[in-house]
Amino acid sequence: MTLRPSGERGLADFGWLQARYTFSFANYHDPAHVGFGPLLVVNQDVIGAGRGFGEHGHASMEIVTYVIDGELAHKDSLGNCSVIRPGDVQLMQAGRGVRHSEFNGSATRPTHCIQMWVQPRAEGGEPSYAQAAFPPDGRRGRLRLVVSPGGDDGSLRIAQDARLYVGLLDGDEAIAHALDDGDAAWLHVARGSLRVNGLQLGPGDGLAIEDESMLTLDGGRDAEFVMWQFGASAMA
Repeated sequence: MTLRPSGERGLADFGWLQARYTFSFANYHDPAHVGFGPLLVVNQDVIGAGRGFGEHGHASMEIVTYVIDGELAHKDSLGNCSVIRPGDVQLMQAGRGVRHSEFNGSATRPTHCIQMWVQPRAEGGEPSYAQAAFPPDGRRGRLRLVVSPGGDDGSLRIAQDARLYVGLLDGDEAIAHALDDGDAAWLHVARGSLRVNGLQLGPGDGLAIEDESMLTLDGGRDAEFVMWQFGASAMA
């Protein structure tokens, strides 16, 4: 297991946006951290009230947004118009091309969210949009599957051998999770703290997990986290 400490991430401060970059992104480039398998972006953003990202385009990328606090108003060239709230997961498959915007519609409250980009198995294809809500009781003390190749258990369907879990962990709660042979995982702590196989993680820390057959998550202190699990084919 390899720790990516929060304080070593890239930082961008635009006034209305405070962003921390786990991997190289935009004007931040670190040749030692350009992604983990198909996971190319883990950005943790705090977006000021009434501000956001104007219309822009993407192609050949699976873009997943998870909201921690506040809300985001989404519009895209496919005709989708929605609001993403805490615990919601949005998956936009850019395919051959899509344009979109994301704004914090609140006049008073910032929005705290994580945006993650995964490279699909193949480029091109039809763009699509999906969104689902995952209430706190379904994330408490467990790994809640929210993205998967087959859309299992109400998760959103992704075009990669990748599964995204989210969870809340506090107090005496503990989670045991088995990894298949050849699987790898990336865990990111959105807030709070927890232990993974005895290794202490704090807010903003990331953890690359390889050659582990079992994960034990415990010691949570108001922890909210996301974890990607990639099959051997995705890591090849």
